[in-house]
Amino acid sequence: QVQLVESGGGLVQPGGSLRLSCAASGFTFSNYPMSWYRQAPGKERELVASISFTGVTTKYATFAEGRFTIARDNAKSSVTLQMNSLKPEDTAMYYCNNGGWSFRSDYWGQGTQVTVSS
Repeated sequence: QVQLVESGGGLVQPGGSLRLSCAASGFTFSNYPMSWYRQAPGKERELVASISFTGVTTKYATFAEGRFTIARDNAKSSVTLQMNSLKPEDTAMYYCNNGGWSFRSDYWGQGTQVTVSS
């Protein structure tokens, strides 16, 4: 019954911004860390950012550091990824996951496509 629904993706120009959202249900949201992953065509799914269950601690992949911000709203069972200064290499399908920095869960949503192009 775990459900993760990503949204907010789209086409954006290099240097632009997007805010992705993930609506979670089917589990006690506040008891889990949350993460964002991305997967580009022909590449493995890679971890972008993680946030602790309280939101106190966040971690980022090197490529995301300083550009992306992960946040959560436990009252809304939602996790977001604010993406700034987007680059063409950020183009990928983005997924949320109820795992942390060191592990991923078995649950994924449908993903939301981010395309960075002129």
